[in-house]
Amino acid sequence: MPNTVDKKYQIFNSMFLNLDYQGSDTVGHLIPLLSSYAKKHLDEAQSPVEILDGFIKKHADLIGEDKFDFMFKVIQYVERQVVLFDSVEDSELPNHLHHESFLSIDSLFSCVHTDSEKESLIQKLNSFKSRIVLTAHPTQFYTPAVLDIMAKLRKHIQKNNLEKVDILLHQLGLTSLVNSDNPTPLDEARNIIHLCRTFYYDAIGEFHKELKKQIPGFYNPKLITLGFWPCGDRDGNPYVTYKTTQRVAAELRTNLMKCYYGDLKNLRSKLTFKTVAPAIKELTDAVYKAMFDHRQVIGHRYIIEKLRWIKSEVEQQYENLYTEEIDDLIDRLRIFKTHFAALDIRQDHSVHKQTITYLLQKAGKIQSSLDELSKEELINILVREKIDIPEKIDADGLIEDTILNIRELPFIQQNNGEKGCHRYIISNSEDIFSVLFVYGLMRWLIPEKDIQFDIVPLFETMDGMEDAEDVMDDLFNIPEYRSHMEKRVNRQTIMLGFSDGTKDGGYMNANWSIHKAKENLTEICNQHDIEAIFFDGRGGPPARGGGKTHQFYASQGINVPNNEIQLTIQGQTITSKYGTKQKFKFNAEQIVTSGLYSHMIPDYSLSKHKVRSIIEELSQKSYQKYIRLKKHDKFIPYLEQMSTLKYYGAAKIGSRPAKRGSGKKLTLQDLRAISYVGSWSLLKQNIPGYYGLGTALGEMKSEGKIDLLKKLYHDVPFFKTLMENAMMSLAKTYFELTSYISKNKEFGEFWNMLHDEYKLTKEMLLEISGMKDLMEDSPSSKASVATREKIVLPLLIIQNYALQNLSSENLKDKELYEKLVVRALYGNINASRNSA
Repeated sequence: MPNTVDKKYQIFNSMFLNLDYQGSDTVGHLIPLLSSYAKKHLDEAQSPVEILDGFIKKHADLIGEDKFDFMFKVIQYVERQVVLFDSVEDSELPNHLHHESFLSIDSLFSCVHTDSEKESLIQKLNSFKSRIVLTAHPTQFYTPAVLDIMAKLRKHIQKNNLEKVDILLHQLGLTSLVNSDNPTPLDEARNIIHLCRTFYYDAIGEFHKELKKQIPGFYNPKLITLGFWPCGDRDGNPYVTYKTTQRVAAELRTNLMKCYYGDLKNLRSKLTFKTVAPAIKELTDAVYKAMFDHRQVIGHRYIIEKLRWIKSEVEQQYENLYTEEIDDLIDRLRIFKTHFAALDIRQDHSVHKQTITYLLQKAGKIQSSLDELSKEELINILVREKIDIPEKIDADGLIEDTILNIRELPFIQQNNGEKGCHRYIISNSEDIFSVLFVYGLMRWLIPEKDIQFDIVPLFETMDGMEDAEDVMDDLFNIPEYRSHMEKRVNRQTIMLGFSDGTKDGGYMNANWSIHKAKENLTEICNQHDIEAIFFDGRGGPPARGGGKTHQFYASQGINVPNNEIQLTIQGQTITSKYGTKQKFKFNAEQIVTSGLYSHMIPDYSLSKHKVRSIIEELSQKSYQKYIRLKKHDKFIPYLEQMSTLKYYGAAKIGSRPAKRGSGKKLTLQDLRAISYVGSWSLLKQNIPGYYGLGTALGEMKSEGKIDLLKKLYHDVPFFKTLMENAMMSLAKTYFELTSYISKNKEFGEFWNMLHDEYKLTKEMLLEISGMKDLMEDSPSSKASVATREKIVLPLLIIQNYALQNLSSENLKDKELYEKLVVRALYGNINASRNSA
């Protein structure tokens, strides 16, 4: 099946490269030559400057005198080749994915043989919950216009309609792939709302309907639900205000009404019977008004009540015609309610600390600092005392917006329902005040009866995760917070951050630390009779918690609850895994089956002391290696001077600033995980996805533990998943691209150190897995990675050509070289699909 994708791509790519875009017909012919030339000379250890200058000189008669014009045209062609390959690959989904280790719900049921086993599995399916939380983190740059072209390409590629594909390829060539301005938070939100309305509404509705037909006794509107971060997540984004939060909540609701209206209109055309036609017309007209006027609010319960009456009339008088369609719409109303997707609020702990400091100063409780109060005094103020806050605030803009945002949150619940906005997430949570500051602000700003919000700590550093158990224990021992828990039906959601965790502690240590934190937090919650709900902040690549999501959740072991899965889907992953109705249904089913699988076949291996001790030893050894890397005096300078790091902000890809903090000197703490991981990815070194693992495995081999590691790989699913995800990072690594740095006076030794760890990690992972090649057991994914890397090689050469020149002194055309770096960012990142 991988060959089918590649063959189709080659056919359509040959058509594409022969098109003449505004007199650029020769560029298309030169791209395959450039790709082959680059590969050959990179293998001979030539630098990008040597390669590209040599190629331009060799083909001067075709390229002309303006090398920059040629390079920019190559970028334009290659980034469209990426779009074409995306479209071809997506047109073949899910066919080629079924050749790998994916499970369907149907196949799980075929594995049970007794009635009691089947009944147990149905009960689990009826109680299992998942929430797919869509974020605005911008690592995928296709504009709505390009996404529309891709949708049409998929359709006509499936039909092998060469004439239509030819026209669309020409349209693609003349359509800009680059934003002229940074998108606003509202732009980002609307792009994702468009996906919700266009694909996810039908995908989830159809999935639920198919399961009802397939499995008698199934009914669970909470099986797959949506969460939403754009314009709710203000952590590090000063452009998200309380007004944009309110506006997006309204747009989620009105867009959902458009979906309901479409279904009601369809029903109206069928329910033409005398006693029900007026009722369906009245309901359709009311929803029509609500979808254009956000002040016209219609609750989902009202619509359900009307539909139930209509169904009853049809059953009694009109021979049950179209009652299945009525039931289907009622089911969708129970899934999406009035809100479509649950809008989460997120802000950094430091902002709440500033806000509390300001309010307590105004109230005369402190002079200038919270340090003037003892821990007990501050807790008492936050959970028991009442602080009056005036309507008008004369505070700093960020403090003012924090106060106004919390004060306005109940209005979202009034219009969209409680589930429309019921969580407040605190980034960088490390102590009880991370939660109590928000609890106090809600007490002071919201009437007690309206405090219907879950306060969710986000532990994302090694220290934060290590202390999380004690933090939650202390919180649950505060009577007032325990009372709040009872109002929230004794469910505590806790978020764990894979992205910043990996940046802080390295790949192996971060993943193991997060797993241990989940086990410890589950135990603490159980001691307090509270149900722990884990919400995972995962990015696209393994370095940010991505990779093989299904295998990850199926391998969590018996000490982590498997009743609910919540995870963020961000950047490229939204379009690469959830960008069509078909892909959404397929990947959402993988999330569900992972929970069902761990219920059917509990994994006890992580409870064994010997297994845990080996993983712990591996984690600590890899952590020490990673810490030495972070402390290396060339670590930050290398990223600043030799990678694309400082150019992320120049690419108009998102509304958030590219780094935290305003200091001139860059620190690792200031770096966002997206730009940190993405920069390593564009260097084709992928350091955060494996660094330290090779050294740790090598040391354990020298201690005579290689057979134990092999046994772990084959017997412990959690360990195997971590190793396979690291192999995915290695498969996307290509040190030959930057081998010229090995000769650099300042960074040569540092580059060699990175390269040595890459080679050692690859060697060790192949040895313990028994494979000859990376990703050998995932042929479709392996073929996809190989084709994408081949397509994007000319872009990588151009980008590194520009970076190499920018390191020169007295450089002419500096602005043009910088523009080359930025322009190449788009295609390079889009090609990877999960680079950041």
